[in-house]
Amino acid sequence: MSLLPRSILALAVVLALVVPAAAQQKLNAPAKSVPTTDMDEVTSKAPYHPGLGELMTAFVQPRHIKLGLAGAAGNWAYAAYELGELRETFDDVGKLILKHGKLAIPEAIASTVAQPMDALDTAIKAKDSAAFTKAYADLTAACNACHQSGDHPMIVIQVPTGSGTAFPDQDFSPPK
Repeated sequence: MSLLPRSILALAVVLALVVPAAAQQKLNAPAKSVPTTDMDEVTSKAPYHPGLGELMTAFVQPRHIKLGLAGAAGNWAYAAYELGELRETFDDVGKLILKHGKLAIPEAIASTVAQPMDALDTAIKAKDSAAFTKAYADLTAACNACHQSGDHPMIVIQVPTGSGTAFPDQDFSPPK
């Protein structure tokens, strides 16, 4: 074997031994640019109590939208699921927020949205698009009536427009 191929072979062996050891040493080295922090210093000790607006915007409104889009698409299984989730969410809101201004929240929920949600349940079980459309419009009107009585008439909920643009990553069509 000539001198050049032996030199290349020797270099390859040295690199095979040195490079992995250097890479492993670098992996085990502590990061220099990331400061460490004691988590007790950054975690708040105060409990989080969301207000009515946060609960409505973060939990109720998306369920209302998804229920409407699922019903409009005739996806009755998903509409039933969202109706159940919406009921649970309203129950939670009524337990977390007892009063908002002069409005008794559990009573307001019971007197405004319970009947339209029962009508939605009937329409979904019957797979009746016309009944669903009416009951959903009644639910939406009930939401707005509650906003009016709670001194928030500027909050106006409507039947979703479009085909799910609020949730562009979700298909509301029934599974095939």
